[in-house]
Amino acid sequence: MKILITGNMGYVGPGVVSQLRETYPQAELIGFDTGYFAQCLTNPSFLPEIKLDRQIFGDVRDFNEALLDDVDVIVYLAAISNDPMGNKFEKVTMDVNNKAAVRMARIGKEKGVRSFVYASSCSVYGAAGDEAKRENDTLNPLTAYARSKVTTETDLEPLAGKDFTVTCLRFATACGFSNRLRLDLVLNDFIAGAVTSKRIDILSDGTPLRPLINVLDMARAIDWAVSRSKESGGNFLIVNTGSNVWNYQVKELAEAVAEVIEGCQVTVNADAPPDKRSYKVNFDLFKKLAPNHQPVHDLKSTIESLFNNLKMMEFSDSNFRESDLIRLKVLSSLVQSNLLDEDLYWKWNNKPVLKLEYDIQKQN
Repeated sequence: MKILITGNMGYVGPGVVSQLRETYPQAELIGFDTGYFAQCLTNPSFLPEIKLDRQIFGDVRDFNEALLDDVDVIVYLAAISNDPMGNKFEKVTMDVNNKAAVRMARIGKEKGVRSFVYASSCSVYGAAGDEAKRENDTLNPLTAYARSKVTTETDLEPLAGKDFTVTCLRFATACGFSNRLRLDLVLNDFIAGAVTSKRIDILSDGTPLRPLINVLDMARAIDWAVSRSKESGGNFLIVNTGSNVWNYQVKELAEAVAEVIEGCQVTVNADAPPDKRSYKVNFDLFKKLAPNHQPVHDLKSTIESLFNNLKMMEFSDSNFRESDLIRLKVLSSLVQSNLLDEDLYWKWNNKPVLKLEYDIQKQN
């Protein structure tokens, strides 16, 4: 089996690579990433890409079609991956999250790829109130990021067929430790604030609802999607991916962090305008279709794991929201340094950087 993983050098990628290497030890695993966040390593025992057979540096907006030769499965993680980045780079968000994904799926199908796994998002539900949203419920995307995911799901459906399975995993909000950690995620932000300043500042009134999923459980779900049978969801599947017990109000997340990290002060902005991004999600379909790949991490263990890893890193930056652990800050810094242009293409003497590639040699 030959599996191509795009966007593998981000927050989710290290866990996915490790999970797929464990499940498919003889598979050929290929990473394809533009390298924006390659340097954002956190507490690694080794370079995560060592578990790949090949790492290719390139842009999904401009990939060589030969990249898909003999590929069996595409796992599409590449994305401008949150609301702040999407708001600042709206065109790039649509180009990467939507247009490039659909083009790769279309060409992959023509070349005989049998399965396309797309990392979508529960943020497509937007302002949804207290009712747990199911896959067929009305969507209300409020941001460029969420709109890009909705559009891609719609565009991928006509491509699915008896020889080409498409799986759109609508992930809950990611959280937990990764060897390329992000702190621009609600639970991770709370934990970092508790570690560095003994404060958890909730910018809203604390009532918005969020479903969460540990980043390692995201990898388990992708593992299932890679080889799911058509009897388990059909040729085209959209499935909410997470667990019903992981639906929380933001203030409940803060309180859970404070229980693990003692001495924290939790503050709520009672005067904040309503946060429209509030949604509760029903994950019954995922539980039915993937009973052996359900989330195994709970909220407390996720908090403890990230807390312990931050301590091992001797993490103490109270100004972490201005650091390289915030993805928008990384991109903005690269643009300001004239390494990326305004469309987030790498530059070198005003020309796109050549594609780089390296092979990991396996010992027999």
